[in-house]
Amino acid sequence: MNIFLTYMILGISLAAPIGPVNAAQLNRGIKKGFFHAWIFGIGALLADLLYMMLVYFGVIHFIDSSFMKTFLWIFGFFVLIYSGIESLLSIREIHIRNDASLKNSGLSSFLSGFVMSVSNPLTIMFWLGIYGSVLAKTVSSSSVNQLLLYSTAIICGILIWDFTMAAVSSYARKFLHSKILIAISFLSSLSMIGFGIYFGYHAWVILF
Repeated sequence: MNIFLTYMILGISLAAPIGPVNAAQLNRGIKKGFFHAWIFGIGALLADLLYMMLVYFGVIHFIDSSFMKTFLWIFGFFVLIYSGIESLLSIREIHIRNDASLKNSGLSSFLSGFVMSVSNPLTIMFWLGIYGSVLAKTVSSSSVNQLLLYSTAIICGILIWDFTMAAVSSYARKFLHSKILIAISFLSSLSMIGFGIYFGYHAWVILF
């Protein structure tokens, strides 16, 4: 149980650092409420699971090549810049409203979370470095069942963080003044654009 909790905390630690995915999830929770923020997090988790499988099967070494890194830096640049600008343009839509007024499908939130996470080169670096280390250590000293247990603990940690982020953003949406919500949304939008510029810079360095 202690080992399970340790790897669960590792999962929370992987998900917790403020990055483009967290900024986007916070933004979505403020604008659309808990459900959409949580579904966004589930979409991002699916991308995490994909990378975990790629690390396990060794395919991650192909993705870690210079060509794929450049492609992902560029793709991440466009995704984040577009998402950040779109979010800035829709800031005026933030009002204190009931969730019942937001009847649009959660599919767009799910897909947004998946695309933003799967196109994030930082996600690859996290899973290649952290999960790759866990995999190497476990395979050399433990069974496949233990690896499955540790992986499940990491996923549980990520789920806990996603739920927490969705709850915090929806709580803020219900209890904070509209002007404060607009300010938070503005900062998270700028954060996405900032990360997009950061990704673009790395793509430029590799290309030129």
